[in-house]
Parts: sequence; structure tokens; C-alpha cells
Amino acid sequence: MKAIALTSFGIPEVLEELEVPVPTLTDTQVLVEMRASSINPADIQMRSGAILQSPMADKFPAQLPIVLGFDVAGIVKEVGEKVRHFKPGDRVMGLVPMGSYMDYVAVEEDHLAVIPESLSFEEAGAAPAVALTAWQALFEHGRLQPRQRILVHAGAGGVGHAAVQLAKQYGAYVIATARDYNHDFVKGLGADEVFDYTKVDFSVQITDPVDIVFDSALDPSTIGTGLPGDLGEKNYSVIKDGGTYISVVAFTINQYPKVRGINAHFFHARPNRADFESIVRHMQKNTLRIHINETYPFTAQGLLQAYRKSEELPKRGKIVISKSRG
Repeated sequence: MKAIALTSFGIPEVLEELEVPVPTLTDTQVLVEMRASSINPADIQMRSGAILQSPMADKFPAQLPIVLGFDVAGIVKEVGEKVRHFKPGDRVMGLVPMGSYMDYVAVEEDHLAVIPESLSFEEAGAAPAVALTAWQALFEHGRLQPRQRILVHAGAGGVGHAAVQLAKQYGAYVIATARDYNHDFVKGLGADEVFDYTKVDFSVQITDPVDIVFDSALDPSTIGTGLPGDLGEKNYSVIKDGGTYISVVAFTINQYPKVRGINAHFFHARPNRADFESIVRHMQKNTLRIHINETYPFTAQGLLQAYRKSEELPKRGKIVISKSRG
């Protein structure tokens, strides 16, 4: 079967098409014929090799070739002996630890959910990582309540634009940061206020403290150290005493000295079927819409173009890889 693999670290041209064996299933896994996937920030950091220079390097494989990709949407072809919730022919979406840019992907049963015919594979392939991260940040780690005030950084990005929608649907007052050309887009998602953090100091603009800050912005002062960094210091200044600071980038924030009783959390999304099913319901009702910035074919050239696009501005939402293209 075909896989698009990283054969060295660096520019997108290092991605090549390879022939690899179809995965062998364990008893708890499902074989999914991949129809769509997407690009996430961790894919970009891995492809460039930047993540291997960070303190998080031991969490990722360094032996080449590496098949990138976390999101998968497609059709179930086979199931392991202990799988009870899926059968061949089911349309599904879910997450793998890494390696979804392949014709067939082995996925743990609990890391999948059935998707309805009303959702395209492209919509479903764009959703898993960003929607799950936003969902767990708000409701598991943030314990968001109606009428609370929340600041969502990178409100036009993959995770951020999902978080803005979910927080607003739940009755929160949503403040977001985004570049000025994305303000109308983010307000259209439901944000009550939007600030361009590259042009104004949001910590001065926000006059009433927020209950929660959710930070998914790739601040250069955070990526290399895992510390809250320059953006983090401003985040602390706008959170009320005893509030919550959630980050998916500042991976040492849990050990950071406690400030004014603020509960600080770094987390990785934890795939599970129940959360995915909740996300699918929201998508089915159009209370969560994953914006697709661009779609590219599942070829080495298509992935090259997709990764090039991911480095350009302006951008919003997700870049999708689809077998329906090309």
C-alpha cells in the first residue's frame, strides 16, 4: 500500500511516496481505509525537525522514514477480535499516535467514532485533533461554565476556531486573539471581542479579568523552553485570582510557580470514543463547523503543496489531505 513518508528532516520536498505493508491488527484495533487526513502543528514541527531539538524530543520517533499525520477519516475494512463498536463498512473518524498518511491505518477501537453520511470525509478528517483538544481544554480541564469569560488565543487556528465555537455555544463570553485580517472570521464563529496580538497589547485592552485563558498559540518564546514565555506573562495578568490557565504549548507550566491561586494546566488530548461522539453530534447539528482552508490530494506532490500552504499567511482553520482530490 501507499504511504507518504518523511525521509529526512527539513523542507516539504523531503516527503516521498513509499510502498509499505498493510498494518497487522491487534485484537482491539480497527483497520481503516483512509479517505482524508489533515495537517496539525505537531506535523509541521516534526517535519522540520524542530521538535527533535526541543525538550519534548523523547516523545516522538526519530528513526526515518516517518509517516506523519494524526487525523484519519475513512471506511472500516476489518476489525480485531475484541472490537465491539465497529464493523466493516462503517464510516469513521479518529486519531492515531502518528502515521495517518497511508492507504490503510490501524486505529484503537476507543480512538474512533462513527460519522453520519451528512459529514464528508474531508470535514471529518479535519476535525479529530483540533476538536478533541478544544473539547477537553474547555470541559475537562477548564470546567467551563455558562457566562464565564474566556480568552482563546489563535482564534482563527485549528484548535482556536473550534474552541471559540464550543465556548460560545456553551454560553461563555468569548474573547479571542487573531491577526486583523481574520477578525471578521473569528467574530463570525461567535467571539464577542477580538484583538490582534501582533498590534495591540491584549493585556491592556482586556479591562475585566477572565476566568479562563486557553492558549494554543505557537509563541517562539515558549516552544523552545516549555515555559509560559512573553505571551504567558500577559495571560497571567488578565486571569482573575483562582482562575484557570490551559496551554497546549507551554509543557512545563504545571511546574511553574503558582500565581494568585491560578490553576495552570498543560495537556495532550486524550482520544476516547465518548468525546469523539459528542464532537460528531455538534458537527452534525452545525454547532461546530471545522473550517477547511484548503484541500490537497493524497500524493507526495499534494502533501508538498499542503505543507507549503501551511507556512503561508493568511490562513485559518485546517488544511486537509483527501483521496477525493487529484
